[in-house]
Amino acid sequence: MFFPVFTVVAFVMGSFSFRKEERIFKRAELIDLNTHGRRYYTKNFLVILRQNRRDITRLGITVSKRVGNAVKRNRTKRLIREFFRLNKQQIPKGYDISIIAVRVNDALNICTVQEELGDLLLKNDTPFS
Repeated sequence: MFFPVFTVVAFVMGSFSFRKEERIFKRAELIDLNTHGRRYYTKNFLVILRQNRRDITRLGITVSKRVGNAVKRNRTKRLIREFFRLNKQQIPKGYDISIIAVRVNDALNICTVQEELGDLLLKNDTPFS
């Protein structure tokens, strides 16, 4: 059977996408998650987890003006989204995750985000158990 190249690429790339259903948009949902979720701190981030009774894991990102100017805030959000997009198959399903940038230095890159959030969300002794 012959599959066109673009079909195979679209199938593979689809598993690494960050779809709308995987995002938390509503303020009320973020407030509820912040109120009732479990909190975990890393050097630069506060991670809040809560079960959502769905078959997908959703992500909400908050970066306040205290972190820095618009360029720094947008870069921080891009790095967090990229971490989630690349690692979402390893994160257990059925959770809402809110990641709040508490402090960010200029040396923040995908490796430091992977190290901090990966230590918390991807290890076997994760907060999900």
